[in-house]
Amino acid sequence: MKSSKSKDPLLDLRELNYQTSAASLNVLGISTTNMNSKLTRPSTSENSLEMALDFAKKEFGAQTKMIKLRELDFRHCEGNYSRNSKACTWPCTISEDDANDGMNEVYCEMILWADIVLLATPIRWGNPSSLYFKMVERLNCVQNQITLHDKVLIKNKVAGFIITGGQDNVQHVAGDLQMFFSQLGFTLPPFGFVGWSRGWTAEDTEHNFEELQKSSYMKDSIRKLVKGSVDLLKVIKRSSL
Repeated sequence: MKSSKSKDPLLDLRELNYQTSAASLNVLGISTTNMNSKLTRPSTSENSLEMALDFAKKEFGAQTKMIKLRELDFRHCEGNYSRNSKACTWPCTISEDDANDGMNEVYCEMILWADIVLLATPIRWGNPSSLYFKMVERLNCVQNQITLHDKVLIKNKVAGFIITGGQDNVQHVAGDLQMFFSQLGFTLPPFGFVGWSRGWTAEDTEHNFEELQKSSYMKDSIRKLVKGSVDLLKVIKRSSL
């Protein structure tokens, strides 16, 4: 794979200047929770993701990065694919129009830098967060390269998921996440998601964070998710030599 990196993110995307190697262990965390920066509160999903990245760094010596989608200013997908499949391009048409669009950071880190992507989402009415879907719609240009040109941009990468919420529906959300990321080209590890929920009747949501902090199940499951992702990545890298 290419290993050069220019100062122009659009050039890197156009030329697919990958920063991965046979020896790299780059773990990217993507937090999709949406919180008002002026009214901060602890997030169960983002805190769990921080635990995962910290474990990856300390236990495996991984290079780690965190993207908080709520901090990025990026436009909604404008539906070019619905007009004509060839109008949905790589890089994204919006990226070409606006080099400062926040999704360019997601594209660069997810596609060019990361070996492992760990995505965390809260449950919102039984589904992933709205920010997750906003990002996913903009990733259509990645999947569309396969449709148009049989060109797979995401190879030899692993994806795992952390799903938390005061209400249930963990398995439904996990199925949604795993289906989409597998269609992008990611490989999924065994037991590839961690789910935590206090159930439908737990209306005292102000206690969600403290209850998660006390959960030995979550701490153990997060470690297993990271280890399983790293172990799978090693197998993939060995087989691709």
